[in-house]
Amino acid sequence: MDIRETPLRWSGDRYPSTDPAGIYNALADLDQPCFIVVTPDGIGAVSGGSVAGGGDGLPLLAAAQPLPPQRLGSAAFLAAHRVRQPYMAGAMAGGIASADMVIALAREGFLASYGAAGLLPETIEKALGRFAAEIPGLPYAVNLIHSPSEDRLEREAVELFLRHGVRCVEASAFMDLTPHVVRYRLAGLRTDQDGRVVAENRLIAKISRSETAERFMRPAPATLVSSLLEQGLITHDQAALAHHVPLADDITVEADSGGHTDRRPLPALLPTILRLRDTVQREHRYAVPIRVGAGGGLGTPVAVAATFAMGAAYVVTGSVNQSCLESGASTESKAMLAEAGIADVDMAPAADMFEMGVDLQVLKKGTLFPMRARRLYQIYQAHDGIDAIPAPDRAKLEQQIFRRPLEDVWQECVGYFQRRDPEQLTRAAGNPKRKMALIFRWYLGMSSRWAVVGDKDRAMDYQIWCGPAMGSFNDWVTGSYLKTPGNRRVADVAHHLMLGAAFHTRLAQLRSTGVHIPSTAGDYRPVPLETPAHGSPAGMR
Repeated sequence: MDIRETPLRWSGDRYPSTDPAGIYNALADLDQPCFIVVTPDGIGAVSGGSVAGGGDGLPLLAAAQPLPPQRLGSAAFLAAHRVRQPYMAGAMAGGIASADMVIALAREGFLASYGAAGLLPETIEKALGRFAAEIPGLPYAVNLIHSPSEDRLEREAVELFLRHGVRCVEASAFMDLTPHVVRYRLAGLRTDQDGRVVAENRLIAKISRSETAERFMRPAPATLVSSLLEQGLITHDQAALAHHVPLADDITVEADSGGHTDRRPLPALLPTILRLRDTVQREHRYAVPIRVGAGGGLGTPVAVAATFAMGAAYVVTGSVNQSCLESGASTESKAMLAEAGIADVDMAPAADMFEMGVDLQVLKKGTLFPMRARRLYQIYQAHDGIDAIPAPDRAKLEQQIFRRPLEDVWQECVGYFQRRDPEQLTRAAGNPKRKMALIFRWYLGMSSRWAVVGDKDRAMDYQIWCGPAMGSFNDWVTGSYLKTPGNRRVADVAHHLMLGAAFHTRLAQLRSTGVHIPSTAGDYRPVPLETPAHGSPAGMR
């Protein structure tokens, strides 16, 4: 550490530590102020005590105020969602962000979004029943994913949310606004006794493009408001209040994430959306300004700290939660995720937007899914239907990818959509290319299912949504108790990411004063939560 002359002196009950372990302990005591002082043995660090001019204390070099994790980000986010920390576990479709995960995080004061996308209404309804019974009054969110190919699913999901009084929805993968997401927002509008507009249905919009963000930042479009009113889906009062509030309370800037992603770099995207938010706020002067959070690539405390430093109101994690005990992923998938590196991901066609050519990010280590899914899309682009596929190519598909005749797969699709969305079959009637798309989407959908249930016979076809954050997380926890998947509890991961983010924020504050912290004392390492975070730095590398 660099010694600098100072008129201030420190005094206290604890003696400053000059060894790396002691310095680490002082830095990690986040509820107390931290002081860097000159001792007879060299430069040291200590938590607690007081500072005054002159006196008999030790010369002070630098100081950092208490920084518990809840001070990071936005206090308005904590108040609006009634959580203790500005941290959210984002939805992972197909129930991978499970009811168990949502409940575990809610009990620890974190917001989590249930992965309702791709689930049948009766499955979602069971989860909502659990939330009402097991975490009454505690915050949670439910995911609403844009379903351009299956409008009925989006409509039924919103109807279910309104019927069960779901007060927070995370809207994801929206390319444009739909009547359903607007209906959810407006159906919760009212005025309080003082005449102020209250939006009881909170909306968190996950976006990766400025144009989409702006749609959610502005009030609901008048044409959609009028249409919903004409259909009797909102009241006259709600229609009149619509122009007073933005469509979303919170905007999550999604960078290079697992699943649906544009793979945007967060340092480029977040400042752009923050400026856009400020521009819209100056225009509309909302009583409650929109909050902007961020996710994608957040697998370490340093990444979380950097995101808060850029101005994020809250942070959102995804991939790292998938490997946790409470995740709806299979044991086999969790083991594969725990071995992933930052480069072990790839892009592959998305089942829900297959015909549009939309890709999502998946794990490539240990699975052939990305390669096989891309092959299906190439064939889809090249031919007008399954009967137009050359016999050798069709044989390879049936033997290597589907493992059954394509006509058998089609019959399975017919049974599935008759129960779930008959309109899909109507659209495919007399349209061979549409029929081919539904058959190929069968593989894309089943590959996710095989990964969730852990079908060992289809292990090479697992579709596991994953971003590079998973690899950085695995690297960070090497040598700690979180390296083992069986120890990865979702609340532990959340606590450690936030504690570590506060630790590294404090470190940055001290470094900005010219203080040099030894690298052996400046790396937050997770220890079991039964051991205080400011206790033994066992496990540090």
